Amino acid sequence: MTDSSNVSDSHSDFDFLSVQEQDFDVAFEYAQLRENNSQDGAIVFFSGLVRDFNQGNDVTGLYLEHYPAMTEKALAKIIEEAKSRWPLSRVRLIHRVGQLYLSDQIVFVGVSSSHREAAFEACHFIMDYLKKKAPFWKKETTKKGDWWVESLEKDEKALDKWQDQ
Repeated sequence: MTDSSNVSDSHSDFDFLSVQEQDFDVAFEYAQLRENNSQDGAIVFFSGLVRDFNQGNDVTGLYLEHYPAMTEKALAKIIEEAKSRWPLSRVRLIHRVGQLYLSDQIVFVGVSSSHREAAFEACHFIMDYLKKKAPFWKKETTKKGDWWVESLEKDEKALDKWQDQ
């Protein structure tokens, strides 16, 4: 099942978010941030991958669940918050769900802005908020068995730095 939508509320026609099972093409997403975009001098993006370890465990895969309407609403709110803090022209946010394996792409966050500082900070902000505020449930598959991943204290602390800004 695929859930995707253009974020349109108070956003530009170039903002995009998608929650999907299928993989994404980083080069395509970057090209979308650049296309007909001569006003911006910076594009920053992040792509997260499934790695083979977490908290001392050998990970073999990751399963992500979500509630579609709730998840898209939360992601749109994160984009809206980022755009209210920084002068962003475009935001592209893709988060995968379902069964993922080692080295699979999980998430893409890309932003464009007229200045690099805004682009770097906004991309970092969006990822910090995704880790803690987006309603995804992650189950790790390991050699010792499967379990649901709990929120980490470091993710909470990452949000704290944005509270005073």
